[in-house]
Amino acid sequence: MKPAPFRYIAASSLDHALTLKAEHGDEARFLAGGQSLIPAMNFRLARPAVVIDINGLDGLAGIDHGSTIRVGALTRYCALERDSEFLGCCALFADALPHIAHPQIRNRGTIGGNLSHADPASELPAIAVAMEARMRLKSARGERMLAASEFFQGSLTTDLAADEMLVDVEFPALPPRSGVCFMEVARRRGDFAIAGVAVIVTLDMEGRCSKVRLALCGVGETPVDASEAAAPLVGQACADEPIKAAAAAVQAAIEPAGNVHASADYQRHLAGVLAQRAIRAAYQRALHAA
Repeated sequence: MKPAPFRYIAASSLDHALTLKAEHGDEARFLAGGQSLIPAMNFRLARPAVVIDINGLDGLAGIDHGSTIRVGALTRYCALERDSEFLGCCALFADALPHIAHPQIRNRGTIGGNLSHADPASELPAIAVAMEARMRLKSARGERMLAASEFFQGSLTTDLAADEMLVDVEFPALPPRSGVCFMEVARRRGDFAIAGVAVIVTLDMEGRCSKVRLALCGVGETPVDASEAAAPLVGQACADEPIKAAAAAVQAAIEPAGNVHASADYQRHLAGVLAQRAIRAAYQRALHAA
């Protein structure tokens, strides 16, 4: 397969890239890792008139550590996998990154490209929602910050304006006495998830649950924030019955559409099973962290 004709421009700076995007709007696409864009172009599902290559913008890559962890949009999955300090601060990534495609794709794919593509079956959007990440969007007009829960608008749709670029993502550091878990079920290793769940459990000084964050991928048009369904766990130990009740509430809160690989009922069943397992695992990790 061959892409439709397009004009290629290598951006020399961030300002240059944003100026080009302001000029061409929706007719232009940024090229970073290209692991989603290039296949879509080859199948002619995407037909940009202009492709703006931003791979030379080194300032958009890298990880800044602190009370908030800032990850540049051009940071590749493999860099996240190899940064032990980052994985210690953002432990959900340690669970989730091995599920993302295959090593060859993780060597090229970027976090900004993944989040901007907004595939609801992808792992990273659910992690961003669970971690209450904030997205920094820039254009020639200025910049703005947006919560991950507001960034994802629908399947393959975000709140990015036609002239904007996602330039970095801020992840808050985990509170003390927190445990995390990411789990998913896919037909084959590296495939998109039929259903996946990201959980963060934070305990108080008595070992009771003080906060639960829970987000799902693959079961909606966007990553699904189901933290409210798990809220009844707050104030108590994560025993079997409360966990089962939370999982049932998660199942009731989602409306999976089903697909060629799984019916809606099967996706709902998986979401409940994974929620139970992930909450238990995150709770045990939180106890060991206390």
